[in-house]
Amino acid sequence: MADALLAGDEDEQIIVARNCWACGWAEERSVVIESIEKTEGDTNAVERAALLDDIMSQATAIDGLATLEEALTEIRRQRRLEPTASGSPKDIDGG
Repeated sequence: MADALLAGDEDEQIIVARNCWACGWAEERSVVIESIEKTEGDTNAVERAALLDDIMSQATAIDGLATLEEALTEIRRQRRLEPTASGSPKDIDGG
């Protein structure tokens, strides 16, 4: 339901229905969005989340196992080249 509310626009009506299949009870409620106020979050966190979503979408679309293995190898190589706060390379393979 949170996704429906967050995707809604001003003056939009969202109808929520609940049903009990055992006894036949049903209830409908509607919510009308009168105004939308947004608060800004951490810009880097938002951008990072969007990039991770894009990476996951791309990765799940790859059928070839060899291609996925190559992508993982490249990611690990890039992370090894990335210095940590201490200045030494990251140990990302656990060994």
